[in-house]
Amino acid sequence: MEPSSLQYALTEEERKAFNETGYLILENVLSPEQVAALTKEVDHIFDTKVKAGHDTTKALFHPNFIPDHKLFLDLLDYEKVLPKVWGIMGWNIYLYHAHMIVTPPSGAQQNDKTFGWHQDSGRMNIEMESEPRPRMSLKVAYFLSDISEPGRGNFWIVPNSHLKNTMVRPEDGNGQLEGAIPVCVKPGTAVFFDRRLWHAASPNWSDITRKVLFYGYGYRWIRTKDDMTVQELYPKCDPIQRQLLGDGINCNGYYTPTDEEVPLKVWLKENAPEQVTR
Repeated sequence: MEPSSLQYALTEEERKAFNETGYLILENVLSPEQVAALTKEVDHIFDTKVKAGHDTTKALFHPNFIPDHKLFLDLLDYEKVLPKVWGIMGWNIYLYHAHMIVTPPSGAQQNDKTFGWHQDSGRMNIEMESEPRPRMSLKVAYFLSDISEPGRGNFWIVPNSHLKNTMVRPEDGNGQLEGAIPVCVKPGTAVFFDRRLWHAASPNWSDITRKVLFYGYGYRWIRTKDDMTVQELYPKCDPIQRQLLGDGINCNGYYTPTDEEVPLKVWLKENAPEQVTR
């Protein structure tokens, strides 16, 4: 990681927006060339899945995609994004969850059935007793398709809902949560969101295919959510990338790490000590 990445550090304005709303939208994080190259690899994976029997009218949820191509690995510690992630969560982090979603046109008529609204992390939202529950993780979604208009399989969110443990759903199964909006963005946009933010996928009623990459960063003591097979990448990675892929020396080091186990902390102490607060 180069010190030049610090120019993309989280600003106080971004921190305030994320803490208050639960999300942050950054346009043009990926260049058109990056979008094109990533789209090519996503299309290849989707075509392979279709040949294996995937229904082309159904969304493809493909976890553990980081080992599929170096371009996906390159986003793990992307200089325009990782400084904002550690700015929110600190240095004891890793990629605990990653998935690619490709949503082709559904061919269905548009309707107002209630989406599958949820907070991330499953049982974490049942078994933690606090109000509100702790953040624990966040996701960065890289959008490769033009979803600047509603109806294109947009990701929906309820701004400011990350501090609410429950939300009232429509009783008749029609309509969305109060305050819900579609996220309408151009290709190359990155959307950061707190895992507690109430959100949902929506059907793709358009004639374009929606493609997005999700990178989930959590604390190193959280178990992986995917059956991640990233260990084979360790020899190709620098120390910070290895940390971000879950490498460690022993189990206790995830809870009480030495500097050897968290090279991101060491790098920050050398290059931006003001960002190492504890």
